[in-house]
Amino acid sequence: MNVGFIGVGSMGSLLIDAFVASGALDPSQISAANRTFAKAVSLAVRHPGLNAVPSNAEAAAGRDLVFICVKPHEYKKVIDEIKGSLQPHQLVISITSPVLLAQLEDWLPCKVAKVIPSITNYMLCGATLCMFGSRLNAADRTRLLALLSHISDPLQIEESHTRIVSDLSSCGPAFMAFILQKFIDAAVEETGIGREEATAIASSMLRGTGHLLTDGGMSPEGLQTRVAVPGGITAKALALLSSELNGVFNAVIRTTHAKYQEDLTKVHDQLYGKEVNGT
Repeated sequence: MNVGFIGVGSMGSLLIDAFVASGALDPSQISAANRTFAKAVSLAVRHPGLNAVPSNAEAAAGRDLVFICVKPHEYKKVIDEIKGSLQPHQLVISITSPVLLAQLEDWLPCKVAKVIPSITNYMLCGATLCMFGSRLNAADRTRLLALLSHISDPLQIEESHTRIVSDLSSCGPAFMAFILQKFIDAAVEETGIGREEATAIASSMLRGTGHLLTDGGMSPEGLQTRVAVPGGITAKALALLSSELNGVFNAVIRTTHAKYQEDLTKVHDQLYGKEVNGT
């Protein structure tokens, strides 16, 4: 298998690092292009054998799989650059949620899929969210899922659920890290405990909590019940959190969905032109 990457920024480089670290891909199987070519060269230095190429078309031509890891506003340019280099048997995988499968099939002559990775994949865990275009067959799906299983638990989802599932899987680590940061900040400010010590304890706690909620088979509600003795310290603090955070995550989800709708419109307008008077 030979794999091309277009865009080696935060998520593109993370996927390459994870695939190589897991043994899923040898660097010699990877070609990578980036708007700033020096970034692709730097990645090739980090992974000897990886082929840094100067153009997106070269990263796509002749590859079994091509990952497009660029921002929504860059898609039209990338598609225009690579569509002449692609053949029907190739599989292009977008990791950008506002770019729809139907749009990719409109513009590209090959098979298409969409995968939403997570920063947790860097540690070879967490989920990758998978959506498949209409041109894929069973063997295509199996090959892609097998590759992703080296770095994650690949989960097939409906494209209509992209945003909310991405909130939980891809944005979630940042949200949970933010909450943990605020917990640590408060511990330092209120008690004088050292930040390094508080961070180590809280981070270890979060790792253990994750195991309880996955391998341990506990639900979030069940875990709270096990820890919080009625009338005890934890129960009192949970009551405060319930009151103070009421509606906060509803607002978070409304915020991410509003930005997603905005991005959907921008991508559509870039690919097809902006509608005027509904036409």
